[in-house]
Amino acid sequence: MKSLFERGPSLLTRLVLALLCAATLMFLDHRLNTMQPVRSFLSTLVTPVQYLAVLPEQTLDRLVYLSTTRSMLREQNEALRQELQELQMAVQRLNFLENENARLRQLLGSDVRQASRRMAAEIVAVATDPFSHQVVINKGSANGVYEGQPVLDNRGVLGQISSVGRTTARVLLISDQSHSLALRAERNDIRVLARGTGDLQRLELLYIPHSTELEVGDKLMSSGLGGVFPEGYPVAEVIEVNRDERYQYARVTARPYAQLDRIRTVLLLWPPSAIEQPVFDDIVVDEHVD
Repeated sequence: MKSLFERGPSLLTRLVLALLCAATLMFLDHRLNTMQPVRSFLSTLVTPVQYLAVLPEQTLDRLVYLSTTRSMLREQNEALRQELQELQMAVQRLNFLENENARLRQLLGSDVRQASRRMAAEIVAVATDPFSHQVVINKGSANGVYEGQPVLDNRGVLGQISSVGRTTARVLLISDQSHSLALRAERNDIRVLARGTGDLQRLELLYIPHSTELEVGDKLMSSGLGGVFPEGYPVAEVIEVNRDERYQYARVTARPYAQLDRIRTVLLLWPPSAIEQPVFDDIVVDEHVD
């Protein structure tokens, strides 16, 4: 019979074993991505909780919508009709330019850009960690969403998918300190690298020489380098250029075009090079995107 006072491993031994196990799991996950199925399962498991968390807000929005007067609805309808007409005219012009661009590429022997597919998604949760800029959307692997997929709003690039569950996915915003992307200036094609600063209204451009031709107001577009974001999407506008010679590089900051602090609906892109394919359910947005 075992003694009731028999001692097990010491606290130090238990701590060392726990640290070894943690280090082993971190190494395997970093090198072999072995914990991805676990993360996907846990993400799917907490999906009902995320939906319940936003249910009061959705209910309140619905009540506000139902209480809107008919006169306000008429005014909104008229404004939307005018906006639709303007957008239709812009689309006609865009189609003409796309066709002309395709003919010129064929004459020059360049590859014609293929169409990308896209899908609308809604935000269901926002990360509560103040040091991590992430949101959760209501599309997941069941819809063809994949890790690294580019995400936009109606103004520009938002970020990319960082993890995927069955019916939800997590988006890492471009303002997160761990995120960076390659850009080019629309005015003179200068290529730069932008990194998040932890501020929703600021991006930092890295390794910019003092002799750079960047100026305040320059529009920065996705360059297509890195294979994540397709070329030509608006990302940010230069708001400050500090050429102080005391620093090794010029300090350049930019403001994102995307409204990172008020995201409600996003667009998921499937570039032509993507292996995954979108699986549409209720709302389909399937137009040409360069």
